Amino acid sequence: MAGNGARTAGWEVPDDLAAVGKVRGMVRDVLAEWGLAGLADDVVLVAGELLANASTHGRPPVRLGLAMDGGRLLVQVTDHGAGRPRRLDLGTAATHGRGLAIVAALADEYGTARAEDMADRAAAMPGKTVWASWHVPAR
Repeated sequence: MAGNGARTAGWEVPDDLAAVGKVRGMVRDVLAEWGLAGLADDVVLVAGELLANASTHGRPPVRLGLAMDGGRLLVQVTDHGAGRPRRLDLGTAATHGRGLAIVAALADEYGTARAEDMADRAAAMPGKTVWASWHVPAR
């Protein structure tokens, strides 16, 4: 935890969809520790969707980060695949492809950043960060 009250947590996630469930539990634990259990269901679902997308469509390494600073909770997932995420307009019978629609419905804001837009460009490889954020009411 930073000295100004900001809090962060992060994990490098194995390139295995089976790891998503374990990481979701870790996110829930961190949110409880930070006093944000009321947001946990939405945040955990969004983190799981972003991780599943990164594992399915991206390339390792995949990293999940949580940050809370002031009145904002941020979840971000970074992978090194070249493709850009896009929200699909699907019919009711579709069984896949709803990840970003779920993120949009649950988060206050979401977006993407290309690797060349990110502050940490040490790897010099393609990639992107997909993020979602929530406004956290002052206590």
